[in-house]
Amino acid sequence: MIGTQPVGTISGVVISAVSHEGLSVTVDGKPARLAILTDDGRVIAVGDQVAKEAEAVALNSYRNFLKGQGYLRVNSAPITAN
Repeated sequence: MIGTQPVGTISGVVISAVSHEGLSVTVDGKPARLAILTDDGRVIAVGDQVAKEAEAVALNSYRNFLKGQGYLRVNSAPITAN
């Protein structure tokens, strides 16, 4: 887990993160959006709200690691439909 993690495993997809911009996604160079799907394909949430939630969970997990609490699971609150 320490060190640079491998990236580039999804053909044509680039997920970017900038500290002051959050997460963004492109597919073959064109803007795309993150989504939450169930196993049967039902779309639960899509767009900036999903990216912000994913970023918040990742950051909180990393902060726990830095505090020596990396064993703690970080969960988001349920995303409410708009």
